[in-house]
Amino acid sequence: MKFTSIKARAKKRKGEARLAQLMPKISSQEHLKLLGDDRYLAMMTKVINQAGFSWRVIEKKWHEFEEAFFGFDTEKLVLVSPEQWESYLSDRRVVRNGQKINALQKNLFFVQEISREYGNFGNFIANWPATDQIGLMEYLKRHGGRLGGNSGMYFLRRVGKDCFILSRDVIAVLKSAGLEIASRPTSKRDLSKIQGQFNVWHEETGLPMSHLSRTAACSVGENFL
Repeated sequence: MKFTSIKARAKKRKGEARLAQLMPKISSQEHLKLLGDDRYLAMMTKVINQAGFSWRVIEKKWHEFEEAFFGFDTEKLVLVSPEQWESYLSDRRVVRNGQKINALQKNLFFVQEISREYGNFGNFIANWPATDQIGLMEYLKRHGGRLGGNSGMYFLRRVGKDCFILSRDVIAVLKSAGLEIASRPTSKRDLSKIQGQFNVWHEETGLPMSHLSRTAACSVGENFL
């Protein structure tokens, strides 16, 4: 299926002007490189805490998270004692979930390790090609804490990295384009097919992955964007 037909359907449903307004903002490579390690760690923590929880509640409490975790300053957090980490389980400023607090600890060391190797975490993110998003997703899942699946994709999208999101509507479009994939694709085989299709659409249109993804989502389903 040519992407032009998908885009035409999205324009018909949303209107050309509204569709253009809905396109995600993508940060430049330079911006991604300059974004501090603290902001990457903060966004990892935000998407992990929003998973399975009210996004609105986390947004309203976020200034308390920032306060409790020292602005996600990696140099300060690495000095937190085991007893202090344990105390977060009773700290009303944050979501008192042991697995999510453990994920922050794991991601703290993940960010620091990457930063030592690449100069900063932003260099690592900025230089990973959008045409191999599934490779980056696998790396985040394997080395980070609770960064697999949707959490990893939303982390990338929200720091401004060009990426697709595998929402239910996007998966429906991919299947209608002829891809034989699961309704909830997680296997390497399915993800490779998805990456391949997005790469084809990118070559066809010159559009970034984020815009391809959002346009596809707007072309079907009962989205209310």
